[in-house]
Order: sequence, then structure tokens, then C-alpha cells
Amino acid sequence: MDYKQVIIVRSDLKMAKGKLSSQVAHASVESVLKSDKSMVEKWRDQGMPKIILKVSNLRELVDLKKQAQKNKLVTALITDSGLTYFKEPTTTCLALGPDLEEEIDKVTSKLKML
Repeated sequence: MDYKQVIIVRSDLKMAKGKLSSQVAHASVESVLKSDKSMVEKWRDQGMPKIILKVSNLRELVDLKKQAQKNKLVTALITDSGLTYFKEPTTTCLALGPDLEEEIDKVTSKLKML
């Protein structure tokens, strides 16, 4: 069985590479902290694969979060505080898993790579 984590980023925000990287890192860590320890261990044993995908806007991101939760996946929706890069709090990305690749793909298979 293969495990992975997926982080989905809003492409409409056109974040600079540094900001985007930090938001993706926040999402990854938050989702791991919320995950079952045995799932994390299995994922770590496989090299902690992560895939970064994109959506067009906040609505798509929120819809994917709902789908993921219906499928019992761990999710971490990240909202930047708006103190530096953005002028106000802004939801930037969503992490799913780590979990079984086939379970995550049920929610994310139609998305494109960032």
C-alpha cells in the first residue's frame, strides 16, 4: 500500500515562491500533527511523499475540504494571518493526509499540479 500527502494551493492568489512555500509547509505540518501516529509512521517509511496541486479559488478549496472530510481524510485548511504578505486574513491552502494514496486520489485525481 502506498501513502502520500497532498497540499492544494489557491492559484488565484499568485503568491511569491517564498510565501507559497511557507504556506505549504504550514499545511503539511498541521495535517501531520492531526493525523493518526501509525498512519504517519507508514508514510514516513515510504519517504513522506507529498504532491502539490492547485485550484482556481477559495470556493474550490472549501469544496475539496468538504469532500475530503466526507471521505474521512485528515484535513488542514490554512489561513494566513494577514500581517505581512496579505492585507487581511486569507485562506491559502489545504493539506490532505498523509493517508492511503487511493483514498486521497478519490478527492484529488482531477486536479492539476502546481
